[in-house]
Amino acid sequence: MKLQKPGRRAAWVGIRGAYGSGAIGAVGALGYGLIRAEASLARRAIGEPTDQPPDPTGVYGRYLGPALRLVMIGDSSSTGLGCETPAQTPGALLAGGIARDLKRRVRLDVVGVVGGRSADLDVQVARAMESPIDLAVIMIGANDVTHRVLPGDAARDLGRAVKTLRATGAVVVVGTCPDLGTVKPLLEPLRTLAAFWSRRLAAAQAVAVVENDGIAVTLGGLLAQEFSEQPHLWSADRFHPSPLGYRRVADALLPSLLEQMGVEIPVSVPVSTEVQDAYIAAAVAAREPGASVETVEGAEGVAAVGPGRLARVVRRLPLVGRGAPDERLDDPGDEEEFEGG
Repeated sequence: MKLQKPGRRAAWVGIRGAYGSGAIGAVGALGYGLIRAEASLARRAIGEPTDQPPDPTGVYGRYLGPALRLVMIGDSSSTGLGCETPAQTPGALLAGGIARDLKRRVRLDVVGVVGGRSADLDVQVARAMESPIDLAVIMIGANDVTHRVLPGDAARDLGRAVKTLRATGAVVVVGTCPDLGTVKPLLEPLRTLAAFWSRRLAAAQAVAVVENDGIAVTLGGLLAQEFSEQPHLWSADRFHPSPLGYRRVADALLPSLLEQMGVEIPVSVPVSTEVQDAYIAAAVAAREPGASVETVEGAEGVAAVGPGRLARVVRRLPLVGRGAPDERLDDPGDEEEFEGG
């Protein structure tokens, strides 16, 4: 059955749900020329990334049997730009956490690109699919906002990527656009506008993800206050997270990945006990820090409207007390020793 496609309606619902119609008039009154001028100043203040993120690719966990494959897709946040060592990157933290909890080896590949936008996801997904994928994490959106990509366009690109990955049987978890209103180099009124547009995009992304049978985790709502109040969560460029900041991101994403792989997460609680239309669920999640929006499977009426149209909103607290993530096997010979059990 043909899937509903996200678009301007998705973005519109996200705006109204999070802010109300009055905010729209306020944004229009600020003037396009002012926005463009301040955006240029902000980009100069932040600068273009010149560093290369550390490479965390490899196999994590000393366990017998075949490895699960985890792929990190998206922009610089998926690569861990701002980290000093591979072990600090979100990919390494997620791969190590999955290996630890599942008692299985995890092969990590990073295909995300610094500066990536949603329009780049098709190329990244094609590269990722050169080998079978078990788990895919997508982190995207910040560059769409800074380059003024329409939320509906960016959400459609993301939805297509999720659909392609899900068709292979991979579990897909998306960390939605962060709240760029917490970025210190941005001055007012651009900071307020950045928050408005990034949250608007995050709501549209959530709809696109669940309509295509993925899971969307609202990183902006979860982390905005912490990143705004705790400077140590930012790296030296004041735009990308520090290693501690990435750990918070990984903590938010890991429970959804583990639960999809059969690990019971006792701290999962529904934000609402009712199954809702995906548009409404996205608007609810925009107001609920750390909420994830997930497809409902097998419920009455789902088949009549297509996969992902009905959704639930769940909040998973970060996992604690489970020990350090498993480390990468640095010796290629170790990988051969464990291959195949």
